[in-house]
Amino acid sequence: MKRREFTAGLGACLGALLAAPSVRAQVPQPGREYMVLNPPLRTLGAGRIDVVEFFWYGCPHCNRFEPLVDRWKRQLPDDVSFRRVPVALRDAYVVHQRLYYALEALSRVDDLHRKVFDAIHRDRRPLNTEAEQAAFAAEHGIEREQYVEAYRSDDVETRARHARELWSRYRIDGVPAIGVAGRYWTSGGLTNSPERTLEVADHLIGLARQQQ
Repeated sequence: MKRREFTAGLGACLGALLAAPSVRAQVPQPGREYMVLNPPLRTLGAGRIDVVEFFWYGCPHCNRFEPLVDRWKRQLPDDVSFRRVPVALRDAYVVHQRLYYALEALSRVDDLHRKVFDAIHRDRRPLNTEAEQAAFAAEHGIEREQYVEAYRSDDVETRARHARELWSRYRIDGVPAIGVAGRYWTSGGLTNSPERTLEVADHLIGLARQQQ
């Protein structure tokens, strides 16, 4: 979803990821299928390539992208460090950032991340209040009080603030998007294809490795 489109709600999301994309074989070109940050951001130490998936739980394109990126990240080389960063471009969507980081603090992201997407997009449960999220957590074996404590914690607030800062520093204009090594980013809005987005991300990982 583009920054200017966030006001349109759940249905307006950048990254028009096509249902039947045509995969292009040419080498990705900067300014077309990916962007270059100048100066680059400071990321992980030498020998590690920081790869970030920027997403929003309410974005339908992120929902379709997630199964692909989940399989892709499992095949990444050992020198790549993958992480997710939830995005909130409106104050109303900070609740979804806090949802992700609360589940992370409770060590439940791995088994509930996909289920959050399903609840929102398949079951039409927006999970946009603390109470709705606590009820969802309780359905999956997390005590309501435990979830609320994590949701309201200073640690979750700090993680959400850092996520907003990183998003702003990358200067990405929509989700889903992939940031690589603090130097590059690509997105469905640039590639017009979820598969192509990951191909371009692979290319960017290769570029980042050459620059170490």
